Amino acid sequence: MSDRPNGLTYADAGVDIDAGNALVERIKPAAASTKRAGVMDGLGGFGAMFDLKAAGYKDPILVAATDGVGTKLRIAIDTGILSTVGIDLVAMCVNDLVCQGAEPLFFLDYFATGKLDVNEAATVIEGIAEGCRLSNSALVGGETAEMPGMYAKGDFDLAGFAVGAMERGAMLPAGVAEGDVLLGLASSGVHSNGYSLVRKIVENSGLGWDAPCPFGDGTLGEALLTPTKLYVRSGLAAYRAGGLHALAHITGGGLTENLPRALPEGLGADIDLTAWNLPPVIKWLVDQAGMAQAELLKTFNCGIGMIAVVSPERADALRTIFEENGETVFNMGTVVTGENVTYAGTLV
Repeated sequence: MSDRPNGLTYADAGVDIDAGNALVERIKPAAASTKRAGVMDGLGGFGAMFDLKAAGYKDPILVAATDGVGTKLRIAIDTGILSTVGIDLVAMCVNDLVCQGAEPLFFLDYFATGKLDVNEAATVIEGIAEGCRLSNSALVGGETAEMPGMYAKGDFDLAGFAVGAMERGAMLPAGVAEGDVLLGLASSGVHSNGYSLVRKIVENSGLGWDAPCPFGDGTLGEALLTPTKLYVRSGLAAYRAGGLHALAHITGGGLTENLPRALPEGLGADIDLTAWNLPPVIKWLVDQAGMAQAELLKTFNCGIGMIAVVSPERADALRTIFEENGETVFNMGTVVTGENVTYAGTLV
């Protein structure tokens, strides 16, 4: 006979199935609030179905994107401010889809933790639902993984997966040419890139997350958790109006790395850095770090979250459309012959 104890349960190993079920019930209303044309069922199945014909597509091409929030999560966890990182997660995915000319249709999330706290997880996922509502994307499912021993107490990680569609032949970039105008759409702050450096800068400053914000209202932690701006509605409105040739989502790599991704071989850009000012949060970070401009341009978004490449004859009309959809717009340069992106002036 074995002397090993009997009667072990999954809960004894640290996994609470009841908590997972409670979370699903808690988030069902949030997911239901994101329903849009094409969604065929709710949460709870082994998969989610979506009817592209019901969403209005005749000859669709699917486009998919995945991303995370990065170490911005560390600030959210340390401060307990969890309501906005879900918006970041959605934005990082759906903003990429729009750059392909696709309309985001549905979204799935992955939430992983060592010990599931239903209230905390629900707050995060309700933020994801808010991001989906703001981008007219349905939250159709996800995975909550409780993995004891994989994460420190209180820690969690997030990943997101977005699927969109376009009609065949409608993809971006398309038609980019010398003389096209670069319209910069203002960011809401740091967005979701560069936070390993952000945390290092704050550590060196001697300030805590609960310190009064040196460049605005509230606490420093609250300011740094301002969610990533969603450019879906404005980007699609401009695209459908005609004259939009490309969009570049300014994420990791900053202006230096991301604008060239939207330009075809043989074309570059001249950018006037005096056309806009750095947001206070980024200016504070730069000043604290003593950061050189070249490093800034390839690390942070510099106050520009998306760049629209537009035909010169449509630039004024598209600027108006962007502004009518809530964007602050800067005429930041032009497309030129050559492979390089060059900068004039200094960011202030």
